[in-house]
Amino acid sequence: MRKIHIAILGISFLLVTSCKEEVEKPKVIYDSTAKGKQTTIVDSTQVSLADLPIQMEGTDYLIHPVGDLRVYERGSRSSRYGSSSVIDLSFTISNYGDNEITGYLQNLKFQKTDSDSIHTLTDKPALILTATYLQAVSDRTKKQIMVYTMYDVDTNRDGKLDTSDIKSLYLSDISGKGFTKISADYQELIDWNLIESKSRLYFRTVEDTNKNGRFDKNDVVHYNYVNLANGEWKVATYQPI
Repeated sequence: MRKIHIAILGISFLLVTSCKEEVEKPKVIYDSTAKGKQTTIVDSTQVSLADLPIQMEGTDYLIHPVGDLRVYERGSRSSRYGSSSVIDLSFTISNYGDNEITGYLQNLKFQKTDSDSIHTLTDKPALILTATYLQAVSDRTKKQIMVYTMYDVDTNRDGKLDTSDIKSLYLSDISGKGFTKISADYQELIDWNLIESKSRLYFRTVEDTNKNGRFDKNDVVHYNYVNLANGEWKVATYQPI
């Protein structure tokens, strides 16, 4: 019994250690010899598709969310010929509400309502989490602007873009053009907020200043804003503390 007890403890320790290692997986791997050579592996087995287009209120553009077909396995079922997995397919790749598209999207494509031409947001690998239309800014300044939270670089060098990488913040106009990154490279986006009265987009990022590949209490938080009434979208810093 003692040997069995020790074996169980050993297995439990390995499981806890394994889980801990997974949680502590670094978001950034620094490698000066591979600088600029991060390669995102495209999964050729995935099937891409687009949701039906969305038109933000008061705009002249349709937005087509593009992502991967979702495949879910619901356990298995038995028959006289053996057992097999039960597969579910989801053809819905995005959700929409309150002027915001959410999902795990590869891209967005934009189409003017009076045209058959379609413009692609980006020609680089991306994982887009949210795409938000700032209607309040349009009402005040007549500038129609989109805000995106997304992953754009394989910062942990595991060959894929996912939520284990660093999240970034982008802007574009409602046509998808002028696609611009406003958060600094290798700084993790914490959050953003629109101050309508000033047409300013405030956002916070954290920088891995101790270069340990993780974001912790010893790192530096940066405070930034962009004046959206200014077409240049220049990032300014401020110091609230």
